Amino acid sequence: MAQAIVNFIVQSLGDLLIQEAVFLYGVEDKVLQLQTELRMMRSYLQDADRKQDGNERLRNWISEIREAAYDSDDVIESYALRGASRRNLTGVLSLIKRYALNINKFIETHKVGSHVDNVIARISSLTKSLETYGIRPEEGEASNSMHGKQRSLSSYSHVIEEDIIGVQDDVRILELCLVDPNKGYRVVAICGMGGLGKTTLAKKVYHSLDVKSNFESLAWAYVSQHCQARDVWEGILFQLISPSQEQRQEIANMRDEELARTLYQVQEEKSCLVVLDDIWSVDTWRKLSPAFPNGISPPVVGSKIVLTTRNIDVPLKMDPSCYLHEPKCLNEHDSWELFQKKAFPKIDDPDYIQKQNLGREMVGRCGGLPLAIIVLGGLLASKTKFYDWDTVYKNINSYLRRAEGQEQRLGEVLALSYYELPYQLKPCFLHLAHFPENLEIPTKKLIRIWVAEGIISLDHNEGEGEEALEDVAQRYLTELVERCMIQVVEKSSTGRIRTCQMHNLMRELCIDKAYQENFLVEINSWNVDETRGASRTRSMEKVRRIALYLDQDVDRFFPSHLKRHHHLRSLLCYHEKAVRLSEWGLMKSFFNKCRLLRVLNLEGIQCQGGKLPKEIGLLIHLRLLSLRNTKIDELPPSIGNLKCLMTLDLLTGNSTVLIPNVIGNMHRMRHLHLPESCGDSIERWQLDNLKNLQTLVNFPAEKCDVSDLMKLTNLRKLVIDDPKFGDIFKYPNVTFSHLESLFFVSSEDISIVHVALGCPNLYKLHIEGPIKIFPEPHQLSSKLVKLKFKGSGLLVDPMPTLEKLPNLRFLELQLDSFMGKKLFCSSNGFPQLKSLVIYDLPNLEEWKLGKGAMPSLRKLEIANCTKLERVPDGLRFVATLQDLEIRSMFAVFRTKLEKGGEDYYKIQHVPTVVFCYCDY
Repeated sequence: MAQAIVNFIVQSLGDLLIQEAVFLYGVEDKVLQLQTELRMMRSYLQDADRKQDGNERLRNWISEIREAAYDSDDVIESYALRGASRRNLTGVLSLIKRYALNINKFIETHKVGSHVDNVIARISSLTKSLETYGIRPEEGEASNSMHGKQRSLSSYSHVIEEDIIGVQDDVRILELCLVDPNKGYRVVAICGMGGLGKTTLAKKVYHSLDVKSNFESLAWAYVSQHCQARDVWEGILFQLISPSQEQRQEIANMRDEELARTLYQVQEEKSCLVVLDDIWSVDTWRKLSPAFPNGISPPVVGSKIVLTTRNIDVPLKMDPSCYLHEPKCLNEHDSWELFQKKAFPKIDDPDYIQKQNLGREMVGRCGGLPLAIIVLGGLLASKTKFYDWDTVYKNINSYLRRAEGQEQRLGEVLALSYYELPYQLKPCFLHLAHFPENLEIPTKKLIRIWVAEGIISLDHNEGEGEEALEDVAQRYLTELVERCMIQVVEKSSTGRIRTCQMHNLMRELCIDKAYQENFLVEINSWNVDETRGASRTRSMEKVRRIALYLDQDVDRFFPSHLKRHHHLRSLLCYHEKAVRLSEWGLMKSFFNKCRLLRVLNLEGIQCQGGKLPKEIGLLIHLRLLSLRNTKIDELPPSIGNLKCLMTLDLLTGNSTVLIPNVIGNMHRMRHLHLPESCGDSIERWQLDNLKNLQTLVNFPAEKCDVSDLMKLTNLRKLVIDDPKFGDIFKYPNVTFSHLESLFFVSSEDISIVHVALGCPNLYKLHIEGPIKIFPEPHQLSSKLVKLKFKGSGLLVDPMPTLEKLPNLRFLELQLDSFMGKKLFCSSNGFPQLKSLVIYDLPNLEEWKLGKGAMPSLRKLEIANCTKLERVPDGLRFVATLQDLEIRSMFAVFRTKLEKGGEDYYKIQHVPTVVFCYCDY
């Protein structure tokens, strides 16, 4: 990990020399010399990182190296900060101040030069000392990282259900406990140590067709160590009753006892299956139990609970007569089968026989624990040479010789997966320790933070041309998935990872290593005494990253507790619900003290209106600022000092935010999320300087000219919610060659042909506005994956065109998008379509679906098409359909589809059918 930190500092110093040279006047040579020393040290550290585990003195030495590298970064950035402050002074009085400051500048330059000399001497001494431990410099900077050339993004994505081996008997036993009326179990518990596959087994049962058809409603709840009963109750209730927005608000306004009683009654009135995943203690169950019938009086109508837990006392306390299932470790055959699935992505591996011998021995060391086998397999899948396998084999033997017992053995296998990470991936992995337990991590946000922190660089690009930092970060994320360090939760329509998650045991490893490396500290505002890592962190005064978990009353803690951390580079705030700050003025001292911040996420910290303090302008190194859902309604002019900003999120929750005319000067901006309105000032903005801009949400039409938009040629995502700009594609030679996602509104007729010509690489398209002439199939991009139409007013059936798009997976025909009476989908049409939404088409009377059409469809939603009399007969041939939702249709439509109805045969194969508001 030290190598990764040093590499990061080398890159950071390089950026400063290129981009902030004006602030480094007088010390440029010192910075170059420091960069050279760090590069020399970096060549030793790959070997040192591998050898430090068994050597306490070497480990301490490496910690000193890490701190020396951080200190060098502090010295240079602080000097640059003071240079920026001098440069920003204006006015007559400021001339006097600048004259005085320039006199002091020579003294300061000498002091900084001396300080840098001391750091250089310290680093040089530490580097020489490494040789006394037998550490030698690496030739070149070899990396184990697979840069995605050999693998596609989706080839080895981790879907945990696919990794089920040898549990068929367990699944059948649990299914019978839930569906066999003779069994009579109210509670079914899956118990065992971490990593045994309890959650995976529970998911398999939860998604079983036999189980789904036996219950009216199902719900799944992740229960964390710090369980908040109300949040768990709300989540379960929402899944069981599928409430409207009004009902959701009613539930949110209930007192806790009302909420518990409502959930209790739902489970008494209809048969429900609730899965409580990962309950840690009996106390946790006591918190949750008021919302669950006890099965004694009155009797429960078929409702049951499945839970997973490491603590056998939990299910016995819930129900002494429960069914207790304890999964066994995998046998030798099943262990090897699971390992092969993960470790051998290439069938024709020439070294297979040699690797097989080593692999069988290593798998035997995993003791049949599925998680250990999966992680080991993911680690070895990234190593193509037999030599690399042999190295892992030797290391795993040395690790496991020290391990006693299964849990410790599992921990050692997980630790090995971390030690074997390429050094550029280690900070990416450790950064995941920021995120709360069981959180589905949004990967766009994660990647932007990685880029803003500077832990992603193009040093390892291997000549791939114009690859963006975000693309490199996406590859790193994919490799962590392929190594089974993180799990994919959801993918986007284009196949990219939308959200991911960490197994609890992997997260524990991540947190432990992050604290050992002094990478970050996790602080709970509601109980500072329980702050994790504080006692293990080398120096709380030199904390550089904080993950702050907030409760609702933050005035007493935030930001006063944080302002002493003047070395802080990153602050990410998390909370389960909106938290309140009495006034934004409380942030002044924090902004004034923590001037080296690069990442500041204040998302969801709300104050009733108000203006962000002008002191925000002191954070000149800031790369990412998120004010989403903060209710801020005005930004100060000093926001213009933040020239380094790459990501700015101003979706504060207010439709209007007063923003000064400074955005156009933030030349490094890559991702810009603006509110619906930026104020009523008549002053015009110029955004054509934002050449690096990739994301622009809510183009400020009232502030800018269309010519500015046409110059933003690197855009990947564009949202224009203003009818005046919907005709931009009528301009000649308008081309956005990088644009992948487009949302726009138009009040005039839209030419989709012009849009397709101007955006040749478009994957997602959402259009609101009239379309009178629909294009031919050859006039649309074959790359289109997701299409949404709203208010199009089409009179001609669009299906004959859309069904020929080879990659279309998601289609929505919304409000008045089609005004005709008939839709027809021919046989073999829509070969890749997975989701179809037909919503609010008032004239639609008939929909025909040819046999063989939509062979991949999994989800269908029909809503408020009140003239439609029946679903198409061809639906009975769509064997892949898993979910059918019918909303706001007449009761007669529902009656035809219910069991015994005349159209039931068309949908009887669909596992989940939901009717909402179909009783009028």
